[in-house]
Amino acid sequence: MLGVESRPLQCRDTPGDNPVLMNRDSGPLGLLWLYMKNLLVCRSPEMWHQSFGLLGKSYAHDTTGSFFLGKWLCIPLYPVSLCSAVVDVAIQDYVADVAAELIYQNKSQTSTEVLFVFPLGPHMAIYSFQARSEDAKVHAVLQDEVQQPHEATGGWENLEYLRDQSEYPGEAFACFLGTLSPGREVVVTLRYVQELPWEPDGAARFVLSPTLNPYRTHYVWNCRTSKLHYSLLLTASLQSPRGVVNVQANFALTPLIYTAQDHSTAQVSLAGSPQRHHDLELLVYYGDPSAVSAVVEKGDPEAPPGSLLGDPMVLVTLAPSIPEAVPGQRQSGEFIFLLNTTFLEHAQDSLLFLLKSLPLGCYFNIYCYEETSVGIYSQSVEYTQDNLTEAMRRIPSTGSSLGDSNLLETLRSVYNTPRPHRHPRQLFIFMAGLPPDVEAIAAEVCRHRNSHRCFSFCFSEDSAALAMALAKETGGEAAYVSSDSSMSLVVLKCLKQALKPAAEGVSLSWTLPRGLEVEVLGGTPQSIFQGQHNLLYAQIHGQAQDTTVAKGVMTLQYSLDGQDVTYTIEFPLCPQGDGRLAGHRLAARCLMKRLLPESVSGSGEEPRHRAVEISLTSGIICPFTSYVGVRTPQRVTWYQRPLALLPPRQSLIPCQIVELRGSRISSCYPKSIWVPPGWLTAVRASWLALRQLTHDIAALPQRGACSKACKPPPPLFSSLKYVDRMEFGLCSSILWRWCPEAAAKCQELVALQNADGSWALSSGLASVLEVDEDEIKGKMPDEVMEPSIWATVLAVTWVHRHDEYYQDLCELLEAKAVTWLCSQAVSQLDKCLETANTLLGSSVKPSVFRL
Repeated sequence: MLGVESRPLQCRDTPGDNPVLMNRDSGPLGLLWLYMKNLLVCRSPEMWHQSFGLLGKSYAHDTTGSFFLGKWLCIPLYPVSLCSAVVDVAIQDYVADVAAELIYQNKSQTSTEVLFVFPLGPHMAIYSFQARSEDAKVHAVLQDEVQQPHEATGGWENLEYLRDQSEYPGEAFACFLGTLSPGREVVVTLRYVQELPWEPDGAARFVLSPTLNPYRTHYVWNCRTSKLHYSLLLTASLQSPRGVVNVQANFALTPLIYTAQDHSTAQVSLAGSPQRHHDLELLVYYGDPSAVSAVVEKGDPEAPPGSLLGDPMVLVTLAPSIPEAVPGQRQSGEFIFLLNTTFLEHAQDSLLFLLKSLPLGCYFNIYCYEETSVGIYSQSVEYTQDNLTEAMRRIPSTGSSLGDSNLLETLRSVYNTPRPHRHPRQLFIFMAGLPPDVEAIAAEVCRHRNSHRCFSFCFSEDSAALAMALAKETGGEAAYVSSDSSMSLVVLKCLKQALKPAAEGVSLSWTLPRGLEVEVLGGTPQSIFQGQHNLLYAQIHGQAQDTTVAKGVMTLQYSLDGQDVTYTIEFPLCPQGDGRLAGHRLAARCLMKRLLPESVSGSGEEPRHRAVEISLTSGIICPFTSYVGVRTPQRVTWYQRPLALLPPRQSLIPCQIVELRGSRISSCYPKSIWVPPGWLTAVRASWLALRQLTHDIAALPQRGACSKACKPPPPLFSSLKYVDRMEFGLCSSILWRWCPEAAAKCQELVALQNADGSWALSSGLASVLEVDEDEIKGKMPDEVMEPSIWATVLAVTWVHRHDEYYQDLCELLEAKAVTWLCSQAVSQLDKCLETANTLLGSSVKPSVFRL
């Protein structure tokens, strides 16, 4: 609606011709189209009565003030048309600073109350907002919540209406701008910074906020128009010391213009009208792709030296090139499972699949958290057959004594345990309900975020937000598990993600002239997994004693497959720049987030005081500050007695980050746990989609007894994503209601597998294969000298015979088995497979055994 002619949908009744604004969508996302894409709306009592006065008795009315007509929802809101948008984007490697000026006009015939709404996208933070009209100027400022001077007056009902009526959950910046007369304009100036995602080919991906380009196809009654009734001017300046190589976009661009001879800076602009059916996306490619890059941003000359904004900032990107691991081979890693009573009672089979699927060479441990945290072992042990057998034996007795869940103390116990050298730590946390001390749990995980990843699983709605927050904070994944039948599939999908290889022992060192030192805000991650990239902020403090040295040196070191890797890069000590401080502001956001655990743990007032100071100076909101809108009249007031010109009187108006309701998940998320703007937006949107997907799965018909014709229904693919385009919310990409009989057979087979991937020739295996044990022994080829080789070939062949059921469950187990077979007797596999196919009545191909 916003940005196009202010008649997006009209309800017309035969008695009259008065339009009523309608929301075209219905259901859980019913208000997404209205609120999140059309961001300057108003409420007018005159329009309310005029619009609804002619509706007649055929329209239903509810207690919220909304009106329904069949599937359509009529809402008493009216858009203010966007006339023009001027957007200036500055991109430095993988951060962006966006400055926009938006001009809106009230084209209605009545005065309207105007509310500006700006959805907060991934890794985005607003640092400047103001609006001006002929009557007044509104400026958003940050204030310390403890020292809040005054309460805003008037206009609160607009924010409450927005918060309560929106069924689309998420965070949005909202500011009440007052009353706009017919024909009058309001000019909104907005600035925000954003971290940009790293594409697999190394490009930085920038997506223009829909607020600045409300591109949606415009509907008027039953006619569609694609004409845009506003102008958009978009200019992007690009900077990288590696050189800007190429720019790609899904809209027409002007030719790339280099503004430096070394191609380190360039400019590009929108050419013509933008596409009308999708977001504007820009991909920026840089030269010399490597595992490390460094962009130096000069400080604010008006800020005092030594302050966060005053000193230069180095934006460091770490993205080591890590090859794929061969499935089934020995791997490093420490896998710790944190279980509660519910998981132990209802998901022993899932734990069996998890433990059996671990690779040789890793370390593992199991904690059952209660009043006193209990570990199977005092510290992680190597994954061997003896240790695995002992762990499986001790799990039932450990779980039987569980009391109230105490996840916090268990986490602290894990963090206080030494990590095996060159084995990246990953936690698998299972939560049945919302544990106590949620704020302290989040703070504890945040404090140790650089040392591990969390894969969290919840079995109830009240713990979903915490599970997702822990996973997102550490770069892991989260999943909501709705039933026992899907649990194994979900956790194994996450385990496959956790088994990706990693660069271990990551460290950064700096060589600078005497008098200078570097502080990495938030620390350096100890491990970087395949497909990950880390953006770090390092600040240069001090005064160089030798001013003739113009460059510093940064060295990245890490270990990959036991081999030490080193990258060295130079960066200038006297950087140039446009002074927009995108890196400084994102660094402030990062630093304030790191100060939160200290504030929650009660380490005195210093962490809180520093966070407030950084927030007020950078303009980036933190948990201890809040927005307030300052309204200043543009017109002066004259008094005749005595004759005097008084200064404009300021007033405070509502202006804040609004959490739009629309999911029960929002009510259980601890308010004091602050997350970057846009985090909860993706979390809650994913949660709504996840609930719908779970409902659809539950509606599938129950399956009866299994037979060869019993096949799963077509796969259901999840589209849930992290805000940085990583999988999120639901780890399993394929969910289907399996046959209990087939699942039981598979579990029996898995229980018999050894830690190295082999099976022993036993009566238990014969029972699973449904073949007489004597017949199995009699059919063993003469070339086979070791019965376990024959047994393992039979087991893998049987799994592939029923791969429609077991492919996802046994993928990791099969990889271990095939690796073991290839290391034992490659020459015997052809004959073994031929005999196994004959015995089991299957037709498994040799490629399964890498032949």
